[in-house]
Amino acid sequence: MANSARPAAVGFIFVTLLLDIIGLGIIIPVIPQLIQELTGADVANASRYGGWLLFAYAFFQFLFAPLVGALSDRYGRRPVLLFSLLGFGLDYLVLAFAPTLAWLFVARVVSGIFGASFTTGFAYIADVSPPEKRAQNFGLVGAAFGLGFIIGPVTGGLLGEIGPRVPFFVAAALTFLNMAYGYFVLPESLPADRRRAFEWKRANPLGTLVALKRYPRVVGLIGSLVFLYIAS
Repeated sequence: MANSARPAAVGFIFVTLLLDIIGLGIIIPVIPQLIQELTGADVANASRYGGWLLFAYAFFQFLFAPLVGALSDRYGRRPVLLFSLLGFGLDYLVLAFAPTLAWLFVARVVSGIFGASFTTGFAYIADVSPPEKRAQNFGLVGAAFGLGFIIGPVTGGLLGEIGPRVPFFVAAALTFLNMAYGYFVLPESLPADRRRAFEWKRANPLGTLVALKRYPRVVGLIGSLVFLYIAS
């Protein structure tokens, strides 16, 4: 990739992750209301179902993140990112039209699978960042996460005043617009000569966890982050 294209590529990944997080956060305020609408459950039971929906998303993201990462190593970052954005957009539409609670779970499973694209976004940043800029660019990724979780829930709460399904349509529109933008402007960051053959041992969470034994400091960092996220 030409040096002149790198800032634009980093900017696109920043916007992609920002819109993805906004899309996730925008639906948080209306999920309990939508569950109540679909099931007639009280607030306590709706909150419990909402917790299981979050679990489904996180669990399938954990399962599929290594697979998505391995696919991006084999076929390149660009197609995986764009396909993931397409999946995210379709997922939001399924949520918007979901007639039953079961469909909400189906949609959350799908979003967990495509949400594993965050790993591809990080890989893209690593590809296009020179060593002296790498920490700065990863800091931008962290800023995208934080900003998205500020903007998303606030926007979702305001849109939820119109109706509990409105935020899903807005999230879908943002995602499709981002995908269209990326299709025309996002260059590939991984040259063909740097791609690796697909291997199942690197494409499953168990294989990834086993490989981490070679990096004890990384294991310690991951353990700290797990407890941090549980506490938050």
